[in-house]
Amino acid sequence: MRRLILLISIALLSPVAQAFDHSHSAWNSLLETHVKWIDGVASEVDYAGMAQDHEALTAYLDELVAVTPRAYRKWSKDEQLAFLINAYNAYTIELVLTEYPEIDSIKDIGSLFKSPWKLEVGKLLGQPRTLDEIEHEMIREEGVFDEPRIHAAVVCASIGCPALRADAFVPERLDNQLEDSMVRFLSDRSRNRLSGDDLEVSKIFDWYGDDWEDLDAFFAKHAMVLADDATGQRLIRDAEYDLDFLPYDWALNDVSR
Repeated sequence: MRRLILLISIALLSPVAQAFDHSHSAWNSLLETHVKWIDGVASEVDYAGMAQDHEALTAYLDELVAVTPRAYRKWSKDEQLAFLINAYNAYTIELVLTEYPEIDSIKDIGSLFKSPWKLEVGKLLGQPRTLDEIEHEMIREEGVFDEPRIHAAVVCASIGCPALRADAFVPERLDNQLEDSMVRFLSDRSRNRLSGDDLEVSKIFDWYGDDWEDLDAFFAKHAMVLADDATGQRLIRDAEYDLDFLPYDWALNDVSR
């Protein structure tokens, strides 16, 4: 009987048996400590600090790995999407740390035949995963979330990316966080701007334009964010612009560089 009680206690205390922390508090703490906002629209990561706290990052990733497909299927859509976004971003940091500080870009990781996004980064929902799998086969799987704002949420450790938030995505605030991330991104004039009659936007809108039903309508909705004056805002709302895509800056978004 005493042995049975001991076994039950161990099982209840195991990561699998414990209820998952949907506040993602461990990841949130790392982000609050090591992500620095730039003018409220972009961010930099203290990768050296993340490396010093690598045990904490590993412990958080272990929390993610412990989640079973069965448990995941019982969650709400917001719980699932917050989980996947945080997992993508945490695994991206982990991937960078495997080569840091020797790299100047995430694209320095991998090889000519296998990009960093096609490297196995760890397990998720019982299977080894790559970043491409998490983003394109899980987050962007057609008919599951259908949420284009994720493109301002999942980030690639590069200056050209939207900002890595200094807080974890959480289900109860997910909609507000996604909208806030997109507004911050569109407000960044180094990535999205109106120049005369040209609407110059991030290459993200070229790569993933099909994720939006109507890009003109999307830009019109955010005209006050994209343009600083009434004339420009009217031009965007009326779609009277030429759309251009800006070059993407793949340099590492490192606070020390």
